[in-house]
Amino acid sequence: MLIETLGAARDAHRLQQIAAVLIRHGLGDVVRRAGLADALARAGHVLRFPHADELARLPPPVQVRRALEELGPTFVKLGQILAGRADLLGPEWIAELTHLQSRVPAVPLAVLRPQLALDLGAEPEAVFARFDEKPLAAASIAQAHRAALKDGTEVVVKVLRPGVREVIEADLRLLERLARLAEEQWPALKPYRPRLLVREFGRSLRREIDLANEGHNAERIAANLAQFPELTIPRVHWAYTGPRLNVQDFIDGVPAEDLERLTREGFDRHLLAQRGARMVMKMIVEDGFFHADPHPGNLFYLSGNRIALIDFGMVGRIPPRRREELLTLLLGLVERRPQAVADVLLDWTGGAAGHGRGGNGVQLGALEDEIEAFVDRYHGTPLAQLNLGDMLVEVTGVLREHRLALPSDLALLIKAFITLEGAGRALDPGFHVAAEALPILRKVLRARYTPKAIGQRGWAALTGTLGVLGELPASLMQLLRRARHGQVQVNIDIAELRETGERLDRAASRLAIALVIAALIVGSSIVMTVGGGPKLFGLPAFGLLGFVGAVAGGLWLVRSIRRGVRHIDEGD
Repeated sequence: MLIETLGAARDAHRLQQIAAVLIRHGLGDVVRRAGLADALARAGHVLRFPHADELARLPPPVQVRRALEELGPTFVKLGQILAGRADLLGPEWIAELTHLQSRVPAVPLAVLRPQLALDLGAEPEAVFARFDEKPLAAASIAQAHRAALKDGTEVVVKVLRPGVREVIEADLRLLERLARLAEEQWPALKPYRPRLLVREFGRSLRREIDLANEGHNAERIAANLAQFPELTIPRVHWAYTGPRLNVQDFIDGVPAEDLERLTREGFDRHLLAQRGARMVMKMIVEDGFFHADPHPGNLFYLSGNRIALIDFGMVGRIPPRRREELLTLLLGLVERRPQAVADVLLDWTGGAAGHGRGGNGVQLGALEDEIEAFVDRYHGTPLAQLNLGDMLVEVTGVLREHRLALPSDLALLIKAFITLEGAGRALDPGFHVAAEALPILRKVLRARYTPKAIGQRGWAALTGTLGVLGELPASLMQLLRRARHGQVQVNIDIAELRETGERLDRAASRLAIALVIAALIVGSSIVMTVGGGPKLFGLPAFGLLGFVGAVAGGLWLVRSIRRGVRHIDEGD
């Protein structure tokens, strides 16, 4: 049953809320196609599909953005992540989703008090020298209040909104089921791996709502960037911090959005852009652990052209091998080496350079040629005029046209690069991250080929090989034992053959239905000529029912054939 597919009984209320919001924002067709209306009807809920002229005239990206904002924290965060996925969505969708706002009305302090008292061990007024009832900011996941410790230290108390965990868990369960349904109902979505995307999104969101984890992230990045005295990261006060509460130093600086104040107070905007770029490059290419949401709201500028970075709930992790590939990609873009860029992107998307088609039906040779042509267009362009952010957006657009999706960690990384470029240009219109990145990229790449680094990698490879050789006799014995008992299986997974088999299976099913229809027609014709038996509308009842069944089967058969033809046309 659909209700079993889309959600358990415990999620039915939330499912109804989601469907109602989608309908209200002109997305009733999505509700119908996803089967939400049928599922809720089976659960006893009734949905109405009102006609909304004003909403119907809005562009689809605007409708979706409004719906995501109303659906709450899970969907706002999902939209914010999708805003960085130029490999999945077109420019008009990216532009609209970047306007997603997670600001919501604040929760009254009276509602927060029971949770605060439980986490602090006493009322906030007893723990802090001062606790401001009015929040500094309120978002869909948490809200922040300014306070002062007993020793006079000014702090920010970030409090998880009551009940938000339960809502997020319900939303994630529904998203997982909807992703599975989407892969089954819309084969064109399979190359984008919606189930994997939802699973990775769920892991990221669960980490983000653990406010203690945010504190650990802040301390790790502060340690990695200790060489930058011009960087300030708020100190976490662990005596008060836990999964639902985060207490950290208050940052009193100039918000990054207030560019006029920066100029008025004499900040060196070019120097700020340079320092910010070097810090972000260090996090990404050297440490492999970076702030994944460095938008202007998380940046403050302090006296002495110092930079303060806050909100470490969303971070990205890049393993060593990915960092090597990233170095090759960025150097290929900066130095205009198209083959290097093409090789890395094809590897990231699961393809292999050369001719033929990938497992998802992509013509790899054509993709490689298009990437090479894209990079070659920048040949001869002065380094100071290269816009690395725009280049990354354009190259991910090429992947989207070929129905290829980047791994989620790389999508976060590209989003961070694009945000960095935008923030730098806002500070200094003449700023080019490519010029700042090149010395760092070359330095890191040279460090990888020092004798010590080569020796460490060689030793790791040697120990790994020796370990495999040591396990080889036992593995061979196990293989032979299974072969002796007939337990060895060889699986060959060829997408084209599997698709052909599915088409043959559908054709056989239609043929079987056609034979049944023919038998019903012949049998009913014979029954109609025989007298006696029950009557219906003056005709033999069994004969009439047989004709009705034949008509219904014929209509189903025609519909099935039309859907099959449409599916083939879309696949071509």
